[in-house]
Amino acid sequence: MENIKIKLPDGSVREFEKGINAFEIAQKISSRLADEALVAKIDGVVKDLSTRLNKDADLQILTFESDEGKGTYWHSTSHLMAHAVQSIYPEAKFGVGPAIDAGFYYDIDINSTLTEEDLVKIENKMLDITKVKNPFKRSELSKADAVKFFQNKGDNYKLEILSELDDQNEVISIYDEGEFTDLCTGPHIPDVGKIKYLKLLNVSGSYWRGDEKNKRMQRIYGISFPKKKMLDDYIQFLEEAKKRDHRKLGKQLDLFSIHEEAGAGLIYWHPKGARIRNTVETFWRKEHLDNGYDLLYSPHMGKSWLWETSGHLDFYKESMYSPMSIDEQDYYVKPMNCPFHIMIYKSKLYSYRDLPLRWAELGTVYRYEKSGVLHGLLRVRGFTQDDAHIFCTKEQIEDEVIEVLRFSRSILLAFGFSDLKFFIATKPEGSVGDDHLWEVATNSLKNALARENVGYELDEGGGAFYGPKIDIKIKDALNREWQLSTIQFDFNLPQRFEMKYIGDDGKEHQPYMVHRALLGSIERFMGILIEHYGGAFPTWLAPIQVAIVPVSQNHFDYAKKVLESLSSEGIITELDLRNEKIGYKIRDWETQKVPYMLIVGEKEKESGTVSVRQHKLGDKGSVSLQEFKDQIIKEIRNRVNHN
Repeated sequence: MENIKIKLPDGSVREFEKGINAFEIAQKISSRLADEALVAKIDGVVKDLSTRLNKDADLQILTFESDEGKGTYWHSTSHLMAHAVQSIYPEAKFGVGPAIDAGFYYDIDINSTLTEEDLVKIENKMLDITKVKNPFKRSELSKADAVKFFQNKGDNYKLEILSELDDQNEVISIYDEGEFTDLCTGPHIPDVGKIKYLKLLNVSGSYWRGDEKNKRMQRIYGISFPKKKMLDDYIQFLEEAKKRDHRKLGKQLDLFSIHEEAGAGLIYWHPKGARIRNTVETFWRKEHLDNGYDLLYSPHMGKSWLWETSGHLDFYKESMYSPMSIDEQDYYVKPMNCPFHIMIYKSKLYSYRDLPLRWAELGTVYRYEKSGVLHGLLRVRGFTQDDAHIFCTKEQIEDEVIEVLRFSRSILLAFGFSDLKFFIATKPEGSVGDDHLWEVATNSLKNALARENVGYELDEGGGAFYGPKIDIKIKDALNREWQLSTIQFDFNLPQRFEMKYIGDDGKEHQPYMVHRALLGSIERFMGILIEHYGGAFPTWLAPIQVAIVPVSQNHFDYAKKVLESLSSEGIITELDLRNEKIGYKIRDWETQKVPYMLIVGEKEKESGTVSVRQHKLGDKGSVSLQEFKDQIIKEIRNRVNHN
């Protein structure tokens, strides 16, 4: 029998009989590995464990510990859920059921509105099915046969998907799991018996393909794990995330509101929320000025030729609002700031001696998001973009990227984010520019990261249409990843707008351009901050830094002197003169998550002291007013984070 050579992740090469499948190889490596195996990565492509190997290959057996393993496990659980739904509601039709960042969902069209009780019923049916341990069986078939199959099922959703597939070049596959069959590219875990612990989390409305013009469906979200402790820990995480939900805290702390009747996806900042935002933006501006940037302000709209020239009307039109006719010209509200910064650049001719130019703007932009994806501060239609553009020479580009990396890390650290991951996003489909330019640009980003000794992962095809980029993800207090900073290389816009500078040879050259955002959308960043701190902001960010609580009316005059003393130093202070008991006031300010309370009574009045209470930590004892002032000023100046 002919043998093939299989290279394993540790670099070793082993020989196996030709035609062996990935699961059989896992069994030969280790019984434990075979027991935990979910899918296989063969020459970089994730496939079913039943896949047979007929030639030399690189092989990795994936478990739940890997991202691909988790994704496959969760996608397979979505099929299991659809099977259970079909068993209970035979009339059900199914949209799509992907794995998501944490768990899965399936869009379902049924005649009744699902309730929490229905989710429990479906969940129990899923657990019953897992006991049978039905295998996932893949079949490949022609488009005609697939169409005939789903016509017989009366499943118009799958027929619509099939109608868009290429008859010649796409492999059409279905997966059988017991009595349930679904159109799916796979891969899947070996059998549903591997799905041990699961929970259906909620049900919400959704539109087929996210388009409100289409049929309204019901989307069931769920999660599953191979171990009970994993599920228990996740449920606990969800409870904590619910407490930290920025929408709930935004209302509780009176930070912002959204008014659907006045416009979906638009944020109204209340005084306390505006204070935090002002602190963030003031810090942002100062840091930029201290790091060699100049600040710009640009219009909110421009003529259509700007967006035609930039390529946004070709590549981004679906996310732009409809044009306005002004003086018989089409104007668009801006989805990006870049063309405006380029217009400023083109207002004069620069020399190589003038470069690099680092221009930053907190520019408000407008992008159309479908109503179904709007989510508090995290997904909005009008937002302020923390934006900058760097124009430099070819020789300067790598150093400029390194400087942005350094700057990004220092800014994120100031807000309490120290756990960072870096990604290089490469050329996507439908991009502009020749392959050589993409290769040069991507290598310059890789070199910059290497010079900074920063490890990174590749995000294949994740670049912008105009160039590759570095994305930086942070982890919050709940260990969730958020993509914030991005450094995007662009050789498209300088060409399209015919940007020039005079080089040291006296000739015209095209500058290199870098798009750069550190915080991304200010609205989204504020949402992340609220959830990261659970609304209990560090003192330098808090909308109220100190609450003064007099014990009785006899102490109001002294409390006012304390207020004046703190306010004169720029400390944001509120004086509580409510006719309420002291215990009630203390509990209320604790609920408002104010960093410090100063309790002032007769003893404090006579001695010129304040009794300090710190949020979550309680009574910290009495100190002189000056000592407290020195402490809190130092804490604000150094941006101390107690969390």
